[in-house]
Amino acid sequence: MDSPPLTGRLPDTGLLFRLTDAAIVAAAGLASVQWLAARQDTELAQIYALLVYLCSFCTIALFPAFRLYASWRGRSLVELAGRAFAAWTTVFALAILVSFLTHQTAVISRGWAGVWFIGAALGLIGVRLAVYGILSRMRDRGLDQKRVVLVGFGVLGHDLWRRAHEASGAGYEIMGIYTDTDEHTPARAHRLAGLDELSPFIRQHQIREVWIALSIESGQLVGQVMHHLRHDPIDVRWIPDVMSVRLLGHRVDEFLGVPAIALNSLPAAGIRGMAKEVFDRVFAACVLVALAPLLLTIALLIKLGSRGPVLFTQARLGVDGRVFQVYKFRSMTVHQEEHGVVTQATRNDARVTRLGAFLRRTSLDELPQFLNVLRGEMSVVGPRPHALEHNEQFKDAVTHYMMRHRVKPGITGWAQINGARGQTDTVHKMRDRVEFDLYYIQNWSFLMDLRIIAKTAVSGWTGKNVY
Repeated sequence: MDSPPLTGRLPDTGLLFRLTDAAIVAAAGLASVQWLAARQDTELAQIYALLVYLCSFCTIALFPAFRLYASWRGRSLVELAGRAFAAWTTVFALAILVSFLTHQTAVISRGWAGVWFIGAALGLIGVRLAVYGILSRMRDRGLDQKRVVLVGFGVLGHDLWRRAHEASGAGYEIMGIYTDTDEHTPARAHRLAGLDELSPFIRQHQIREVWIALSIESGQLVGQVMHHLRHDPIDVRWIPDVMSVRLLGHRVDEFLGVPAIALNSLPAAGIRGMAKEVFDRVFAACVLVALAPLLLTIALLIKLGSRGPVLFTQARLGVDGRVFQVYKFRSMTVHQEEHGVVTQATRNDARVTRLGAFLRRTSLDELPQFLNVLRGEMSVVGPRPHALEHNEQFKDAVTHYMMRHRVKPGITGWAQINGARGQTDTVHKMRDRVEFDLYYIQNWSFLMDLRIIAKTAVSGWTGKNVY
């Protein structure tokens, strides 16, 4: 006989959490009012209290839209904190809008607004840090466990088993496993001999979830599993085994009224993509203004040093296969290449001018590409754009090569700060660069961009493989 399970559900805390969040917002606002009143030694306008109570009400009404009260089980603390901050920022922005529409902005103290915003944000995030830590410790000790049956034990099934045991704070306990293969299953979980055992096992062991870790092609088996579960009111998750397929990202959404799995979704999309776009344009404009004297000096030296234009342009492949002209400072003597042939610069290349060698070694020849960023053809950070001829050369030799064109090419990138710069004269070198590029696309974040920019500014302008 099994020992009594420690799986009882915690009380429904959704309403309690909403009221707690509203109380935090109100307390931070009223405390800020008291702070301001003490500083000014005068009675404050009623608009302050009105905004505090309005935001408290909006907190109760709007915070659920940010999924703040959905189950935290299996979700990252960073995600929860980010959602709380985004929700509070939205509510606070509504308060600012109300004060503007009621012509009260001149009355309201900016200091009070800043103290309130920061205080409430710290309170909302701090409560989640504390509760998240308490729940994790409880689940580490076997409390509030959610018992699971795993259907399928291929590569994905193994990975889910490992993740469930490594993330013990999530509170998932895999009690049983069903697989129609000869795969060895862990001794800690009961192996079900057939699907007929599924429903009785669920009832006997108080199972609350079934995870179906089968391939997309196993639709018939998935249907059989669902048939056997038709009398059991439990949660069922189908986690398609797509680990053998190289994906940029994935999400589940609704398409024409039916659920659809997007297999190549991008992290830098939607609002986050718009934020990256705005940052790129602003950053590029600032760089061009700040470095204008340097750019003019380089242009003058190029003009005095050799015959030909200051800028070199070449067709490159941009986002989603769109061709654009990339700008660089000319670093070679003017020469004519055969049609369809692009020869990469090599060590002691006679075509490279003396100034050009310095510009290429320090990557100063790339600075005009901030014009491409302003035009919306490139990003500050992203996979480096290659010549069209090189795309034709490597797209079949390097698996997933063309997936790097799902995002805008960049002036610098994850590959460049990790040493994959300069000449790519072998398939091996190009394969390494593509792996870095795909890692960046799959794991993009705004902080990652800032990190790449900072590292490029400090040490990313030189390289031993740059000629």
